[in-house]
Amino acid sequence: MSRTVIFTFVLFIAIACQSERGQVTEQNLTKKISLFNGKDLKGWRVDVPAIDENDTVRNPFIVRKNMLVSLGTPSGHLVTDQNYKNYRLELDYRFAGEPGNCGVLIHASTPRALYDMFPQSIEVQMMHQNAGDFWCIVEDITVDKMEKRRGPPHEWGITEGKKRRILNLTDNSEKALGEWNHMVIETVDDKIKVWLNGDLVNNGYNATAQEGQIALQAEGAEVEFKNIFLTPIQDVKP
Repeated sequence: MSRTVIFTFVLFIAIACQSERGQVTEQNLTKKISLFNGKDLKGWRVDVPAIDENDTVRNPFIVRKNMLVSLGTPSGHLVTDQNYKNYRLELDYRFAGEPGNCGVLIHASTPRALYDMFPQSIEVQMMHQNAGDFWCIVEDITVDKMEKRRGPPHEWGITEGKKRRILNLTDNSEKALGEWNHMVIETVDDKIKVWLNGDLVNNGYNATAQEGQIALQAEGAEVEFKNIFLTPIQDVKP
């Protein structure tokens, strides 16, 4: 074998390894875990401030026809019992009636850390026509073209009154109302990527949290969920 052929082969391997560095492949994924059994809310806990004040207030999170349903009101969160780190979260959702607001919160920790309601976390928005936005909730994250997508730096922040919203990459990825949307959230160390119906809609890094609970919101609109799966990710090189 000539030196030229050997050099070309070595260069090809080096480029291939470099292109895969930091990327999640099928080899990094382990067995998929179902976070919702289709029967009850086992593995989750309800955090709704209004229930603390009046125990006759309805629980806004129910199971209906094998779907997990957020009724929208009263406002609150459904939070996993367990913490998770480095994973791919997949779920299907749709607005059951009128479009509105909802979200998935990842790396959640301190309950009611913002407005005495939202747990400390990074929210992946599901609000109609805004799905894929990041909202910083006493945690932070960085994206490319930060000023364009978040506003003037002096207004950024992670608490009440600050610019906590980071716009997504496309608002054209949602299905028509009544159809199911498929969302994928992938977290590896301090990086978070979000896909909606196959489109990359956000890509963040330097997240200030790298693990925590997962939460679903009740935030005004009725939303149906199904096929909620988590796949741990292992051994991803930086």
